[in-house]
Amino acid sequence: MPANDPVWGLVLAGGESRRMGRDKALLTRDGSTQLRRCVDLLERHVDRTFVSTRPEQAEEPERRRFEQVVDRLSGIGPMAGILTALEKQPDVSWLVLACDLPNVDDATIAFLLQNRSTDKPFTAFRSAYDDLPEPLCAIYRPESRTIVEKFVQDRIVCPRKMLIRSDTHLLRQPDPSALDNVNTPDDLERVGMEVLP
Repeated sequence: MPANDPVWGLVLAGGESRRMGRDKALLTRDGSTQLRRCVDLLERHVDRTFVSTRPEQAEEPERRRFEQVVDRLSGIGPMAGILTALEKQPDVSWLVLACDLPNVDDATIAFLLQNRSTDKPFTAFRSAYDDLPEPLCAIYRPESRTIVEKFVQDRIVCPRKMLIRSDTHLLRQPDPSALDNVNTPDDLERVGMEVLP
């Protein structure tokens, strides 16, 4: 039986896109940015949705369209957005979704929500490639905040390591390709994406 606590969505769009060389949030397919697509997807499933961004990105026109969680910390990758969200609203569960997952769909998000843990701090899919947790399409319950804070204090900022070392409820992906991400220009051609000029 799924938990009944409120769930809010957090689209991670604060990355520096070094390997891509372009802003991954602005990658487009069928006329829609990847950021817009992820926000729309989460809005169909959760109570509210926010975009995680670095302070210097907050006024970027596409990000400015949405409610934002602006990173309080820097230099810790996606954990900056996740921890800021957990601090901003500590009484809700956060469904965290990276903006570079072009294949993620309604069925994947619905499955994650329907099968989330009622007592473990994290719910995540197992990777289809190595069976390890997929931390950037996962649910972080309110009690995960103190766990995340402790890891960050100990300078462990890799979200996958956090979930590996924690009591994480792991699920099999209904579609093994749903969480394939795009990190390089070669990946774009594989999934048929474009970049805004």
